[in-house]
Amino acid sequence: MPEHILLVEDEEKMARMVELELTHEGYDVSKCPDGLTGLQCAEANDFDLILLDVMLPGLSGIEMLRRLRKSKDVPVLLLTARDEVVDKVLGLDSGADDYITKPFAIEELLARIRTALRKSAAAKATGADPGTAATGDKPGNAVLTLGKLTLDAGRHLVAYDGESVELTPKEFELLRCLLENKGMALTRDALLDKVWGYDYIGETNAVDVYIRFLRSKIDEKYGIKLISTIRGIGYRVEE
Repeated sequence: MPEHILLVEDEEKMARMVELELTHEGYDVSKCPDGLTGLQCAEANDFDLILLDVMLPGLSGIEMLRRLRKSKDVPVLLLTARDEVVDKVLGLDSGADDYITKPFAIEELLARIRTALRKSAAAKATGADPGTAATGDKPGNAVLTLGKLTLDAGRHLVAYDGESVELTPKEFELLRCLLENKGMALTRDALLDKVWGYDYIGETNAVDVYIRFLRSKIDEKYGIKLISTIRGIGYRVEE
């Protein structure tokens, strides 16, 4: 039985082109022209993957994704004309599994689709959450500390000197990875493997953006320097 893909795209020519290519590759494709219709269709059906344009009429792709994540963990690949890293980070933080910037080569789109479907299948086979299946083995209730900084993995809480620090899911996972390897220099590729997943295809500068977010919420806010840049290598946390 072919995988069923939902394509939410308001540009008719783009949607038709992608539909033809996916159908040629053996996928079963359903299309929606706007975010609200797409959300209703996604909630009412079980899709193997969703291709979601960011700029949609009625309901934006990001807002549709946020609402969808309350009930569905289907892999979502964002289609975006924006090339700013912050916009891509916003999509990933909203629950997207990956993104691809328009205009794109159809071969790259197909590769990303295969990657997302493979990750989802592996997660289902192990009974894990598809969004976290590739992040590696982590102690479920570990409490990690560094100076006055505390990360409680079991309760998903971070605090500095007793004051709560609000982090997004990816910021939390990145900080946990750094703390689990405190004192060690981790490359950007290693952080991508551990936090985003072994088969992540996006750019390594996403790591730099999240490091900047962490520094603004911890280092700069509390006047400390826990996260160090190791020139030519990557990052390290230490007291």
